[in-house]
Amino acid sequence: MDQPSRLAGTVRPGGRTARVRAAVLEATQDELVEHGFHGLTMDQVAARAGVGKTTVYRRWGTKAGLVADLMNELANQSSAHADTGGIEADLYANALAVVEAISDRRLGVTFQAVIAAATSDDQAAQALRGFFQRRIEEWANVVDLAVERGELPKGTDGAEVIRAISAPLYYRLVVTREPVTEEVAEWSVARTLAAARAGTFAVKARRAMGVREAVESRG
Repeated sequence: MDQPSRLAGTVRPGGRTARVRAAVLEATQDELVEHGFHGLTMDQVAARAGVGKTTVYRRWGTKAGLVADLMNELANQSSAHADTGGIEADLYANALAVVEAISDRRLGVTFQAVIAAATSDDQAAQALRGFFQRRIEEWANVVDLAVERGELPKGTDGAEVIRAISAPLYYRLVVTREPVTEEVAEWSVARTLAAARAGTFAVKARRAMGVREAVESRG
C-alpha cells in the first residue's frame, strides 16, 4: 500500500480550495496520530489547519467525513502495483509495501486509528473499506499478469490472493500486537503463493459449492 506518511501534492498552485483541503487533511491526520478517532474534533482540526470552523463543518460535516476524505486522499497518493516480471517478486513487493506502511510512525498510527473507528462508526468503516478496495483492485493486477504468463492457474482470483497476503500482517498489527517484520511478509508470500500455485484461489467457488451441496444433501 505504499503511500507517503505525510500528505503531499494536494495543493494546486493558486488554488485556495485545494490549499484549504490540504491543510485540513494534514491537520486531520495530525489529530488522529496524537489523539485517535475518538479524540478528534472538528474545532481542533480547524484551529490546527488555520481555517474557519464554519468552512470545516460546511465542507466535511462530521469528523467521520474528515476521515473519509483523508483515506480517499491516501488512496489517491498510493503508488501503482509492482511489475517485476515475476509473481513472487511482485507479491513480495506488495507485502513489503504493507509492512512499510503500517510500521511507519505516522501512517501506521493513522491506520490503527481509523481501524479502531471503523468498529463503531459506519462512515469510518466505509472510508476504510473504500481505501482497501482500491488498493486490492490495483494489486490484483499482478495476479492477472501472472495468470497470463502461465505462472498461476487460470481463474485465480487476484483480489483473494492479495487479501491473503495482507491478512496475517494486519492480524499482527491490530489483534495480537506482534511486530510486523519483513520476515513475516516473506512467510505470508510463501504460503499464499504455494496455495495459489496449487489452485486454491482458482477453485474456491467450486469448493464452496461442493460444501454447500454436501450440507444440503445431509438436510
